[in-house]
Amino acid sequence: MTAGEMDVERRWELIHSRGPYVLLAFATLMAAVTAELTPTVAERNAVAVLVAAGFGLQLGWGRARRARPGPSTAGAVYFAVRWAIGFALTWLNGFFAFYAVTGYFDADELLPGKRLWRLGPFACSIPVSASQAGGLPFKDPVQWAVFAGLLVVNNAILLVVSHVMAQQEARSRARAETIAELERTNTALQQALDENAALHAQLLVQAREAGVADERRRLAAEIHDTIAQGLTGIIAQLQVVANAPDLPTARTHLDRAADLARHSLGEARRSVHNLAPVALEHDGLPEALKSTVAEWAGRTGVRAEFTVTGTAEHLHDEVSATLLRIAQEALSNASRHARATRVGVTLSFLGDDVILDIRDDGRGFDALAVPERSRTGGFGLPGMRARAERIAGCLTVESEPGRGTALSARVPLVRHE
Repeated sequence: MTAGEMDVERRWELIHSRGPYVLLAFATLMAAVTAELTPTVAERNAVAVLVAAGFGLQLGWGRARRARPGPSTAGAVYFAVRWAIGFALTWLNGFFAFYAVTGYFDADELLPGKRLWRLGPFACSIPVSASQAGGLPFKDPVQWAVFAGLLVVNNAILLVVSHVMAQQEARSRARAETIAELERTNTALQQALDENAALHAQLLVQAREAGVADERRRLAAEIHDTIAQGLTGIIAQLQVVANAPDLPTARTHLDRAADLARHSLGEARRSVHNLAPVALEHDGLPEALKSTVAEWAGRTGVRAEFTVTGTAEHLHDEVSATLLRIAQEALSNASRHARATRVGVTLSFLGDDVILDIRDDGRGFDALAVPERSRTGGFGLPGMRARAERIAGCLTVESEPGRGTALSARVPLVRHE
């Protein structure tokens, strides 16, 4: 209950407890001023007795009411006795209708049942209407007619006021229910906020752990795609040097091994700092792929062709790095496993997608039998697929034993900012 509603409740309580005293005292004062309206001594004595009975009734009910709050049989008896005293006093002096009107205010607090709630105010309207018609007893039919009309008007007013008060009470109840619901909602919201705070803290811990794991995977992939391939190339060149028939041939392959070592060192540094591949440092993806394919063909002796279709775009660094790493891994696989004599690399710009195709005429393999990760710990196809999926792309592989391999990576075309 709000502070305003509590204030209204206190005021009504004051009216119920003090109102009858005030109205009876005011009516007694007016009766004393207009003593000529009760000319006989007997009538005046009757007024005095009834007024004393009214005050005594109020004192007794004040104590009983605290023990029995709310509508009850005792409340109905009190209401009926008070009405009878008020009716008798109004008969003796019309100003006592002020006391009789008390029943308008507390009928619902005293009388049990809705039927008595309507009957109580109607009974109180009888002495009030009689006082307004000139006082009891009536002396001619005109007074009776005026009394009947006033009785109808007073009860019509009571009905209107009662309806308005009922609507106000309904609105108050609805408001109280809304406030209670808001309080429950606020409590639930606070609980949800507390739970979200705890969940946020937990997610932060998980995010840190996931970041560490992702960084480890990134470094592992970078090492596999760059340093491991470079070391493999260096070993291959040194093996050629060991079997070289003359010094110029050996020197040529030693120079290639040195270049590969320097290239691998640069890639290692960039992997640690999460930078773009060396080939993309000064060139776009088409130029980087062209030089990568040419360098690979010169190192392995395999015929390789690179083609660009569509209108070339300046791609986002992450997209370019991903496609270049996939191409490097695919070429490495072709040289180590496929025993291919011809490789074709095509970069296609198609609307909102970029497609990288690598085809070879090697010995092929059963694509369905490739494990998610090789027993030697390499990344291979699963690593390329993970790279494509990391930027919302996909990787498809078509291969059969003896029929070569076709690899296609499709990723969204995200332009460089």
